[in-house]
Amino acid sequence: MLSISVCAQQKDVTRFLGIPIDGSKSEMIRKLKAKGFESSPYDKEVLTGEFNGTSVNVHVVTNNNKVCRIFVADAVPRSVGDIVVRFNNLCRQFENNGKYAYFEDFTISDDEDVRYEMTVNNKRYEAIYYQVPSDTAALINEIRTSVMKNYTEEQISEFTDEQKNEIQEKCFELLSEKLIKRPVWFRIGESYGEYSILMYYDNEYNRANGEDL
Repeated sequence: MLSISVCAQQKDVTRFLGIPIDGSKSEMIRKLKAKGFESSPYDKEVLTGEFNGTSVNVHVVTNNNKVCRIFVADAVPRSVGDIVVRFNNLCRQFENNGKYAYFEDFTISDDEDVRYEMTVNNKRYEAIYYQVPSDTAALINEIRTSVMKNYTEEQISEFTDEQKNEIQEKCFELLSEKLIKRPVWFRIGESYGEYSILMYYDNEYNRANGEDL
């Protein structure tokens, strides 16, 4: 896991089309328009355009006046068969993209009755991936400092297998803490028998954590 490029800096937040998901809503809308998106004729704060080869509607979500999420929804719904193909294609695209880490296979099997499962069993089909920041050295140095600060070089050289496993678990814990702040996930949405992909780019640093309660 240490080979994954993850930056230790908290400022390295989730990005959408290279734009950090942060700052004000008006600033984010301006930057998205610079990428080619346009205001919807029905709502100037909803943007329309093409993303990953698909026509979409883009919504900018804020918390305490800071952008915390970019919500991307298919503009044109599809049949259940087509949406399963689209869902699986997206999973493979994320898996093959070195900018993301993931921990399980989210693809839908060919024999799955998605319509029945969603309608009768209220099953949710979703997949989650984590954006990987670019500075490997920063993360490795942070992990080394955090984990090794209580040991001398001589002690480290004499670690038992049990101690090495404990260190590995600690490293994985620190790594996970960095990744979970940068999730990108998507799910299948259904409305009146038509289906679409709903995608979420989240900056968990700006998400509500109960501070306003």
